[in-house]
Amino acid sequence: MNLTTEKTDNGISIIRLEGDVMGGPEATKLNEEINRMLDAGSLRVIIDLSEVNRMNSSGLGILINALKTYEQNGGELKLCGPTPLVHNLLKITRLTNVFEVYDTEDAAINSF
Repeated sequence: MNLTTEKTDNGISIIRLEGDVMGGPEATKLNEEINRMLDAGSLRVIIDLSEVNRMNSSGLGILINALKTYEQNGGELKLCGPTPLVHNLLKITRLTNVFEVYDTEDAAINSF
């Protein structure tokens, strides 16, 4: 999994995930980035899943942990652009009832 970040003009942080999100060291990488953003005062974040090829239950756990961390710190975390495979995984596990999921980054940004 590759991870890149950017901040929009209106202060929303975007984490872009790319490749396979399967747990292990990837969890540490994302958790470190989430904590860095929180320490910097960034309370609105979008995780862009448009370049994620595969995700397993450990990958879902990474996202759930990120959401809990943000909620516990007064922040908001939303998902955008899931590929059909990832979106289906979110639906099957009913995580579409837990996360706010948007088709596009713009839609996610406008939801704040």
